[in-house]
Amino acid sequence: MSAAPPRRNDSGRTSGKEDGRTARARSTRARILAAATELFTTNGYTSTSINAIAAEAGVGEQTVYYAFSTKRAILAAALDLAVAGDDEPVPTLERPWARDAIADPDPLGQLRRQVAGAGRIYSRAAPLLDVVRSAATADADLAEVWTTNVRQRLTVLRVFAEALARKTPLRDGLTSELAADVALTILSPETYNLLVHSRGWSQARWRGWAFDALIGLLTTLPRPDQTLEI
Repeated sequence: MSAAPPRRNDSGRTSGKEDGRTARARSTRARILAAATELFTTNGYTSTSINAIAAEAGVGEQTVYYAFSTKRAILAAALDLAVAGDDEPVPTLERPWARDAIADPDPLGQLRRQVAGAGRIYSRAAPLLDVVRSAATADADLAEVWTTNVRQRLTVLRVFAEALARKTPLRDGLTSELAADVALTILSPETYNLLVHSRGWSQARWRGWAFDALIGLLTTLPRPDQTLEI
């Protein structure tokens, strides 16, 4: 019995072969990014070479260059992966946790979801964000990466602030723009790293503190009794 002819996509390539190549390429990229993340967060950005990343990932140096071209591109991709939690091209505001936060009719529910979402992101990405922030002072390319990250976080927080303002009055004199600035400060990777990694706070305590701070600084709502351990 003869096999059915392989299906072809619009480019004329067989889908099975393309899928296999794609899977292998994604696997290689994942290994490179995992290796780079380990080295960047352990040894620092400047001290980590492409050759060291290749050795840690178990691939050739040219494979790393072929996949990413530059060390900056590796760090940017590793950061994107850590923030998202996967390599799917889905913006933060379209992620389920963000959509659920915006849709939650309870303003406290929204803030709780915001904090929980930020906590999950920082549990993955805070060390890399610290690498970017530290290296940005001496590297113009990484300064751009850091500036872009801050701008992206602020964009997301503006949407959250506008959603919050539709559900409950903000504190006197506080606009949605200012509310986003306040949230950017409370939910910053710098503060997360300080409290969780330097001061040894648990995730639960950080979430409780951030939740309590956002309630008090953004709204006139009474604070729930339980705040530090949620």
